[in-house]
Amino acid sequence: MHTGAPARVIATDAARAFLAEIRQDHPNVLIHQSGGCCDGSSPMCYPSAAFRIGDSDVKLGEIDGVAIYISGPQFEAWRRTQLILDVVPGRGGMFSLDNGRERRFLARARAFSDEEVFALDGKAP
Repeated sequence: MHTGAPARVIATDAARAFLAEIRQDHPNVLIHQSGGCCDGSSPMCYPSAAFRIGDSDVKLGEIDGVAIYISGPQFEAWRRTQLILDVVPGRGGMFSLDNGRERRFLARARAFSDEEVFALDGKAP
Protein backbone atom coordinates (compact mmCIF):
# COMPACT_ATOMS: atom_id res chain seq x y z
CA MET A 1 0.00 0.00 0.00
CA HIS A 2 1.33 3.43 -0.90
CA THR A 3 1.29 6.56 1.22
CA GLY A 4 -2.07 8.29 1.18
CA ALA A 5 -3.88 5.10 0.23
CA PRO A 6 -7.37 4.64 1.62
CA ALA A 7 -8.12 1.93 4.15
CA ARG A 8 -9.34 -1.30 2.58
CA VAL A 9 -11.71 -1.78 5.52
CA ILE A 10 -13.58 0.66 7.75
CA ALA A 11 -16.47 0.26 10.21
CA THR A 12 -19.56 2.15 11.16
CA ASP A 13 -19.95 3.40 14.73
CA ALA A 14 -22.58 0.70 15.25
CA ALA A 15 -20.15 -2.02 14.14
CA ARG A 16 -17.42 -0.67 16.44
CA ALA A 17 -19.80 -0.63 19.39
CA PHE A 18 -21.01 -4.15 18.61
CA LEU A 19 -17.45 -5.39 18.28
CA ALA A 20 -16.61 -3.83 21.67
CA GLU A 21 -19.64 -5.59 23.19
CA ILE A 22 -18.52 -8.97 21.82
CA ARG A 23 -14.98 -8.34 23.07
CA GLN A 24 -16.28 -7.99 26.63
CA ASP A 25 -17.01 -11.73 26.47
CA HIS A 26 -14.25 -12.68 23.99
CA PRO A 27 -11.32 -10.22 24.18
CA ASN A 28 -9.25 -11.71 21.33
CA VAL A 29 -11.27 -11.97 18.15
CA LEU A 30 -10.87 -11.61 14.41
CA ILE A 31 -13.32 -11.11 11.58
CA HIS A 32 -13.25 -13.12 8.38
CA GLN A 33 -15.18 -12.36 5.20
CA SER A 34 -15.38 -15.42 2.99
CA GLY A 35 -16.93 -15.82 -0.39
CA GLY A 36 -19.20 -18.72 0.46
CA CYS A 37 -22.94 -18.89 0.29
CA CYS A 38 -25.47 -18.41 3.06
CA ASP A 39 -23.64 -17.76 6.37
CA GLY A 40 -20.29 -17.68 4.57
CA SER A 41 -21.28 -14.50 2.76
CA SER A 42 -21.44 -12.50 5.99
CA PRO A 43 -18.48 -11.29 8.00
CA MET A 44 -17.93 -13.85 10.73
CA CYS A 45 -16.45 -13.05 14.14
CA TYR A 46 -14.32 -15.77 15.74
CA PRO A 47 -12.05 -16.15 18.75
CA SER A 48 -8.56 -15.54 17.36
CA ALA A 49 -7.22 -18.83 18.72
CA ALA A 50 -10.11 -20.83 17.22
CA PHE A 51 -9.78 -19.71 13.60
CA ARG A 52 -6.97 -20.76 11.31
CA ILE A 53 -6.01 -18.15 8.73
CA GLY A 54 -5.53 -19.80 5.35
CA ASP A 55 -2.53 -19.31 3.06
CA SER A 56 -4.67 -17.42 0.56
CA ASP A 57 -6.47 -15.21 3.10
CA VAL A 58 -5.69 -11.49 2.88
CA LYS A 59 -5.57 -9.15 5.86
CA LEU A 60 -7.53 -6.04 4.88
CA GLY A 61 -6.64 -4.11 8.00
CA GLU A 62 -7.78 -3.67 11.58
CA ILE A 63 -10.77 -2.13 13.30
CA ASP A 64 -10.02 -1.08 16.88
CA GLY A 65 -7.22 -3.64 17.08
CA VAL A 66 -9.28 -6.48 15.56
CA ALA A 67 -7.79 -8.00 12.40
CA ILE A 68 -10.13 -8.20 9.41
CA TYR A 69 -9.41 -10.91 6.82
CA ILE A 70 -10.96 -11.87 3.52
CA SER A 71 -10.53 -15.03 1.48
CA GLY A 72 -8.10 -14.72 -1.44
CA PRO A 73 -10.69 -15.31 -4.18
CA GLN A 74 -13.08 -12.86 -2.52
CA PHE A 75 -10.28 -10.30 -2.26
CA GLU A 76 -9.67 -10.55 -6.00
CA ALA A 77 -13.38 -9.93 -6.65
CA TRP A 78 -13.49 -7.00 -4.18
CA ARG A 79 -9.99 -5.61 -4.77
CA ARG A 80 -11.39 -2.30 -6.09
CA THR A 81 -13.83 -1.81 -3.22
CA GLN A 82 -13.60 -0.68 0.36
CA LEU A 83 -15.27 -3.09 2.77
CA ILE A 84 -17.49 -1.29 5.28
CA LEU A 85 -18.28 -3.37 8.35
CA ASP A 86 -21.79 -2.62 9.59
CA VAL A 87 -24.45 -4.14 11.85
CA VAL A 88 -28.08 -4.98 11.10
CA PRO A 89 -30.85 -6.72 13.05
CA GLY A 90 -30.88 -10.49 12.70
CA ARG A 91 -29.08 -13.68 13.62
CA GLY A 92 -25.37 -14.09 13.07
CA GLY A 93 -23.77 -17.05 11.35
CA MET A 94 -23.93 -20.35 13.20
CA PHE A 95 -20.31 -20.23 14.41
CA SER A 96 -19.91 -16.45 14.54
CA LEU A 97 -19.73 -14.75 17.94
CA ASP A 98 -22.49 -12.34 16.91
CA ASN A 99 -24.96 -15.24 16.82
CA GLY A 100 -27.63 -15.03 19.53
CA ARG A 101 -27.25 -11.28 20.06
CA GLU A 102 -30.16 -10.33 17.76
CA ARG A 103 -27.76 -8.32 15.58
CA ARG A 104 -25.25 -9.46 13.03
CA PHE A 105 -22.35 -8.07 11.09
CA LEU A 106 -22.91 -7.11 7.47
CA ALA A 107 -20.37 -6.16 4.81
CA ARG A 108 -21.17 -3.17 2.68
CA ALA A 109 -18.88 -1.90 -0.03
CA ARG A 110 -17.84 1.31 -1.73
CA ALA A 111 -16.03 1.32 -5.06
CA PHE A 112 -12.62 2.95 -4.96
CA SER A 113 -11.95 5.78 -7.40
CA ASP A 114 -9.24 5.28 -10.02
CA GLU A 115 -6.96 7.50 -7.93
CA GLU A 116 -7.55 5.35 -4.85
CA VAL A 117 -6.84 2.17 -6.81
CA PHE A 118 -3.57 3.70 -8.00
CA ALA A 119 -2.67 4.68 -4.41
CA LEU A 120 -3.34 1.11 -3.25
CA ASP A 121 -1.77 -0.86 -6.09
CA GLY A 122 0.76 1.59 -7.53
CA LYS A 123 -0.46 1.04 -11.08
CA ALA A 124 -3.10 2.60 -13.24
CA PRO A 125 -6.47 0.82 -13.13
